[in-house]
Amino acid sequence: MKITVVLPDETIQILEGRPGNSLMKTMSEAGVPIRAECGGAMACATCHVAVDEDWINRVGRAKGEETDLLDMSDYRGDTSRLSCQIRLHDGLDGLKVQLQLDAFEG
Repeated sequence: MKITVVLPDETIQILEGRPGNSLMKTMSEAGVPIRAECGGAMACATCHVAVDEDWINRVGRAKGEETDLLDMSDYRGDTSRLSCQIRLHDGLDGLKVQLQLDAFEG
């Protein structure tokens, strides 16, 4: 499955994802400069992405504790998600996200 990641400098990276993996793990393994400090434990917001408007209904919006963590970000938007909480599946082939500045390791 293909995933498009737009970095804060507008560089585009096309990734190959595997169903069942988190988006965060997929980005990290592909060399995307993502901070992901807690390693996917949902204890920080350093894997923050904005899901493209065309995809947010398929991905779903943040809820509960994820929302609380995102509230601490200066870059939070309507389609903000923690990439560690997005599980890839066949219906997300073609997904497009933008890595937010607070998650960018660069």
